[in-house]
Amino acid sequence: MSFFRSITVSILLLGLIISQVQAKAGLSSQKVVEQGVADLTEVFEANKAIYTTEPQQFYTKLDEAMQPYVDFRYISARVMGGRYFRAATPEQRSRFAATFQTTLVRTFGQGLMNFDYREFDLQTKERETRFEDQDNIALDVVAKDGKRYPVTFTLRLHKGEWKIINLIVNGVNLGLTFNSQFDRAMRENNRDFDLVIANWSPDQTLSELKNGEVE
Repeated sequence: MSFFRSITVSILLLGLIISQVQAKAGLSSQKVVEQGVADLTEVFEANKAIYTTEPQQFYTKLDEAMQPYVDFRYISARVMGGRYFRAATPEQRSRFAATFQTTLVRTFGQGLMNFDYREFDLQTKERETRFEDQDNIALDVVAKDGKRYPVTFTLRLHKGEWKIINLIVNGVNLGLTFNSQFDRAMRENNRDFDLVIANWSPDQTLSELKNGEVE
């Protein structure tokens, strides 16, 4: 499977899980995922017809579904990396978090439109985690041609809610991929936070992933 296809699958599944992973009292993270996987599929199917004519509305629908359940600030901080996160101002951190959210939602939306999936197979096998407040959930996304793409999600329990903080698909760590992109952009732009944030766009991300430029 090509690197870009791997990332497309990962973005697809990230959005699917993000939009459903809402912690409920007494439910495990896996049970929450089981109950919610069908919901975003319904949202996507109901709005995909407007993708060409009204793309912003399409992205807004996805964004509204994703916002409550993904820790964008936590993920964006990890993408920046400890050194750059500490060096950035609070305003720059917030601005990058907002920009990264837009990037992720749009990349996810485009991934959904370009990937033909058939079903999602939740795996019951437990996955080890490094921290007590985290859980790993494994899924196979089954394409219409029958191919299976394994994806492992890392969820973090924070203030009583499970939220996505990372995922790995076929060995490709999405968090590390974006972190490498940010680090390279900072080195190429003389550590200019404002310039890097201003130029961090969905189109740039998709283009670099497709061309295999992200290390």
